[in-house]
Amino acid sequence: QVQLVESGGGLVQAGGSLRLSCAAPGRIFGSYSAGWFRQAPGKEREFVGGINWSSGATYYVDNVKGRFTISMNNAKNTVFLQMNSLKPEDAAVYYCAVTSNRETNHSSSYYPYWGQGTQVTVSS
Repeated sequence: QVQLVESGGGLVQAGGSLRLSCAAPGRIFGSYSAGWFRQAPGKEREFVGGINWSSGATYYVDNVKGRFTISMNNAKNTVFLQMNSLKPEDAAVYYCAVTSNRETNHSSSYYPYWGQGTQVTVSS
């Protein structure tokens, strides 16, 4: 069982920045991959981007490319989502997810382990 603890959400004005963290206390993800998802009210959960833990390769959906950056710490037990130039349409509950598979995937069913979610609110 993998426990993921998210933090960093909050209220920000449009154009502002937030950094989300997803920590797995006591674990080292040597060959896992992680994904970030978000879900706005009344909408399906959508893939935002992911990172391959062993190679550090990252992937993003088109509408966040150039604004969002996924990274991990040197201890390989925390993944971050840096969000810049936030827009009102970025507002959602953001979730991190982890799988023991090396490659990320846009499908939520690919990931067996999930964080509790953190709310991001963007005011216009």
